Amino acid sequence: MRNIILGMCLIIVSVTTMFSQEWQTDFIHAKKLASEKNIPIILVFQGSDWCAPCIKLDKEIWSTEEFTDYAKENFVMLKADFPKKKKNSLSEEQTKKNKALAEQYNPKGYFPFVVVLDKDGNVLGQTSYNKLKPVAYIKLLESFKG
Repeated sequence: MRNIILGMCLIIVSVTTMFSQEWQTDFIHAKKLASEKNIPIILVFQGSDWCAPCIKLDKEIWSTEEFTDYAKENFVMLKADFPKKKKNSLSEEQTKKNKALAEQYNPKGYFPFVVVLDKDGNVLGQTSYNKLKPVAYIKLLESFKG
């Protein structure tokens, strides 16, 4: 019985890992990856524990198999999270990095806010939560590439 439970836990962890998004949290590293792969950066400003449209965007787009499969080869995903609950607080260093990104790319403080950047950090386009299927959202993001 113990082996069955352990086996089921391993399967759940494997499936979760397989479909999880590979999010970057460091802008410099994200730009390096984007340069190496010659692909754009998707910078997402979110409030993961308080912003209902942010949570919907994660559930309906970022966490879907369709999007994650596409993003692996076509985007570097960069997250700037601004949680409010103490249990979800980020390190002081990460908070500073996220605030610096917000000053540069989201000075009005919109949430969620999605910015498509080229490998050098230049803005190609912006969007937010849209009630779209993953394939349509991908098409929207791709339209910013020009």
